[in-house]
Amino acid sequence: MFSQFGSTAESFSKASSLVLRIGTDAHLYDDPDDVNIAPLLDSRFDTEKVEALKRLLALIAQGADVSNFFPQVVKNVASQSLEVKKLVYLYLLHYAEKRPNEALLSINCFQKDLSDTNPLVRAYALRAMAGIRLHVVAPLVLAAIGKCARDPSPYVRKCAAHALTKLDDLHLEENTSALEELVGFMLSDNSPAVVGAAAIAFKSVCPSNLALIGKNFRKLCETLPDVEEWGQIVLIEILLRYVVAKHGLVRESIMCNSQLEKDSGDVSHMFESNDNSTGGSRESDGGDAEYKLNLLMYRSYIDGHEELLSESCNINGDDGLLNCGQTSSQNDDVRILVRCTSPLLWSQNSAVVLAASGVHWIMAAREEVSKIVKPLLFVLRSSQASRYVVLCNIQMFAKAIPSLFAPYFEDFFVFSSDSYQMRALKLDILSTIVTEVSVRAIFDEFQDYIRDPDRRFVADTVAAIGLCAQKLPSVANVCLEGLLTLTVQGQINGETEVLVQALMSIKAIIKQNPVCHEKTIVQLVRNLDIINEPAARALIVWIMGEYCSIGQIIPKVIPTLLQYLAHCFTSEELDTKHQILNTTAKVVLSSREENLWMSKKILSYIVELAKYDPDHDVRDRARIFEKLILRHTNSPTQEEGTSFLQSSGEIHPEVVTKLFSKGIPKVIRVSDNSRIYLPGSLSQIVLHAAPGYGPLPKPCSVRDEDLNAYSNTNVSTEDIDDGNSSDTNDPEISSGSSFEESGSIYDSEHSNVSSVSSKDSRLASDSNGYGHTDSLLSMKDTVIPPLDDAGVLRNQKSQSAAENISSSFSLGLAEIMSKSALESWLGEQSSTSSEQKSQQLSLARVSINDLHCIIKPISRTLLDPANGNGLKLEYSFSSEVSSISPLLVLVEVFFSNQSTEQLKNISLKDDESDGTVESANVLLEKPESELPKILPVEEIAALNPGQNAKRMLHVRFLHHLLPIKLAVFCNGKKYSTKLWPEIGYFMKPLSMNLESFTDKESQLRGMFEYSRSCKFVDHVGELNQENQSSIQDDKILIVSRCLAAKVFSNANLYLLSTDVPVSFNIDDASGLRLRFSGEILSSSRPCLITLFIEGKCIEPLNVTVKINCEETTFGLNLLNKLVALLN
Repeated sequence: MFSQFGSTAESFSKASSLVLRIGTDAHLYDDPDDVNIAPLLDSRFDTEKVEALKRLLALIAQGADVSNFFPQVVKNVASQSLEVKKLVYLYLLHYAEKRPNEALLSINCFQKDLSDTNPLVRAYALRAMAGIRLHVVAPLVLAAIGKCARDPSPYVRKCAAHALTKLDDLHLEENTSALEELVGFMLSDNSPAVVGAAAIAFKSVCPSNLALIGKNFRKLCETLPDVEEWGQIVLIEILLRYVVAKHGLVRESIMCNSQLEKDSGDVSHMFESNDNSTGGSRESDGGDAEYKLNLLMYRSYIDGHEELLSESCNINGDDGLLNCGQTSSQNDDVRILVRCTSPLLWSQNSAVVLAASGVHWIMAAREEVSKIVKPLLFVLRSSQASRYVVLCNIQMFAKAIPSLFAPYFEDFFVFSSDSYQMRALKLDILSTIVTEVSVRAIFDEFQDYIRDPDRRFVADTVAAIGLCAQKLPSVANVCLEGLLTLTVQGQINGETEVLVQALMSIKAIIKQNPVCHEKTIVQLVRNLDIINEPAARALIVWIMGEYCSIGQIIPKVIPTLLQYLAHCFTSEELDTKHQILNTTAKVVLSSREENLWMSKKILSYIVELAKYDPDHDVRDRARIFEKLILRHTNSPTQEEGTSFLQSSGEIHPEVVTKLFSKGIPKVIRVSDNSRIYLPGSLSQIVLHAAPGYGPLPKPCSVRDEDLNAYSNTNVSTEDIDDGNSSDTNDPEISSGSSFEESGSIYDSEHSNVSSVSSKDSRLASDSNGYGHTDSLLSMKDTVIPPLDDAGVLRNQKSQSAAENISSSFSLGLAEIMSKSALESWLGEQSSTSSEQKSQQLSLARVSINDLHCIIKPISRTLLDPANGNGLKLEYSFSSEVSSISPLLVLVEVFFSNQSTEQLKNISLKDDESDGTVESANVLLEKPESELPKILPVEEIAALNPGQNAKRMLHVRFLHHLLPIKLAVFCNGKKYSTKLWPEIGYFMKPLSMNLESFTDKESQLRGMFEYSRSCKFVDHVGELNQENQSSIQDDKILIVSRCLAAKVFSNANLYLLSTDVPVSFNIDDASGLRLRFSGEILSSSRPCLITLFIEGKCIEPLNVTVKINCEETTFGLNLLNKLVALLN
């Protein structure tokens, strides 16, 4: 009716949006494909260059690839305009890693800008230099960092600290000491911004060198409140680790309180067991449970969860805790750390609050820990994003000291907007902190939760009710009445999950005091008629059998119950049948004289039914009961002192009674709730050791001698004063924090450009060769290091085994290893665990550098001659790398004419292309993402009968598992086929040394590590052929060749090393290890492959394939492929 008003409103909206865009750079996003960028970059006017550079940055922000403008942008780095220079640096920071060779052209300009009068220019020049990730420029970058570390501007010094992290990612060992010296120098800076960046560099460069912290500890603590928030988190962690390593734990803290003076310190509480004891009071066990949890926290914080699991079966007492270094809360370093982190409890950043809470939790006295409660609750109320993380940490705090959060139980009531995970955490916390005062209010809240439409949440609420009843025996009867009602309602409403959880809660409550809950057990038995859920029926039957001899009522009900169970045995589910058999056996063993005959009769009847049950488990259990129970209940009891076997060879009846009684040994199994990690860490949220997580250092592991030694070798005080004396505030810096860019810590993508020379050497089982290894084999407590970096030299002739062995082992140990390598090797030996040492005692290793394996490329059929009118096409993947684009894979295609006529005009094209053919020069100018699936190949004019031809295809697969459709044209006809990819050729060999391999492998743990096992039998046939020949080779070398040849025939990799076990049993291949390395073509990320071999050479071997790769999908698919090939 009033359409003009609608059009007016739309016009007004457009006009207002245009007004808001006036004076901004929003118009840069309107025309992303502006063709005027290149001419503007070559313009003489700075304003036009600025306009072009802004358009390029706008395209980068939209995800476009504008690296083709790199040469034109680089030449503008020498511009005198500050605005142009800043925009050029931003562009270079984004593309310097992708185009390092062209970025090297501007190195001279970067070095010149390091002396510019503007601190922003100096900072951007350093950031751009550090972004060029080439080993060639590493010395120049290190010199630039050393110069900027003493710059008068704090912003430049902060950028220098961030550049240390980027330089450390190159893993240049010769720069390690210099980097550590710079880190220690910058930690003593007067600017809080520089200290925060230096703390981040410390964690990346030398996290274990805590001696660097000792000299500046108090200054760092005083600077802590002024450091930026994300730097505060890292600095708090470093300071905490230093205090623990220097002084140990605080005697008055949670983990070292007076309760830890008990004699026993067994950590078996971290496991759950099937202890079926039926007595004990909760009050008497409260202090012991808290003590055990404190001990578990200590073990988890100091030793780590994995080491704790490996030592849990061998720990006797709490010697590790009572004998550890302890200090007082009045220690100067401890007191200043706690005092300086107290204001951070009220930080606006929730991560800082958690980090400060972790310091108070570990180092503060027990009475001061309550300071963390209100800050955590404030974050819980105010920060929606971090609420789940805070709840996970509060859950751990509440389990250790429930009284901390008991007065604030209302803060953990569930909201309707909470996710299920948050609801489950709140229920667990409420059931932990419940007291006699708050139980009524909490149960009123639980009544509302039970009516929630999410029945999974209702089941969790029922479990929480059971936990509250176990903690407060005074409300057990009330809880049992409500739970019994829920069992009936759950069956009526068909809520299986709620029904089963209610019965499990009832079972836990009854277990505390079975005598007082006899009527409850009888009520459960009466409900068997209306409960149809198999799991619920099995629970009730188990409860009845467990407490069949308790009280006066239950023994009278037992005969009727057994008759009912025998009647419905055949119609029950599998779980219920098992429990019926177990319950009947328990009743027979504990029956009184007047009921024994009836119980045995019912058991015999049930056993007969079970012997013909369809399930084999039920049949086996019935036969066991028939042999052990029915035959021995009538056997007379022998006198004490007799053996377990009677004269007839059968088992003694008393042994049968012991086997089926309740005194069953504890079965230890790991509980997920026992996983405790440092407060505020990611591992505490995901409940496993996340990448980068490490436990606290051993208490008192840093000695005063180490600190004094460092202070004597550190940089001089004059240098430090020179670096900080002119801490001026530049006008460009003081305007705000817009220029204070923290810098990103890039992932390490190590690319070793140095070539590794391979030498021909082999190890064979020759009598002459073993004569030179006596000195090496006599070293029982050592592991022989690699002789050289191993590599596979393809298509080369091998030298004789005797010559290589004599040339290799004639060298002494001092000639094999350099002095620095020997020292590092000995250092690694001293830090290995006792378990690794025990394995190393019995086995020495030697690495060889050439297996001389023959690589046979696998050929696959692309077009069968029956379908191609006599034309046969086969293809195999090439180990070469495409020079056009890393996205292209090289495939060799072999054409063969198997007909009797000449074939003409043979070509191979993409079946889904539009048919247009572009020249190679045009294709090279296109971005990599727009390349065709197949680059044009030369057409074969004619192919005579029996003649063959070969063409090299450059193929761009859309995925490493998906084929591409091809069209073969011959004599004017079209034949469609598919070219399947081979995932192993989506990589290229990556040359690296063994230390780089292990360093990169240690960085790719956890979610980036995958492994599978398989059986390998291909070596057996070659060993049999070797035994028939006159010249025999070493069996382990033959196995290594077979494995390497199998891998190389299906993947383009570099063989780094082959660790051959040196033992006196030449038929044992256990301990053999092959390491391969490759680089993914599309992303240039490393992929590390390790093969572990166990077994004898003449038998099928157990091979474990382990892959470390950042690309999860690629790594898992490659793992499955290798296992399928080897298996």
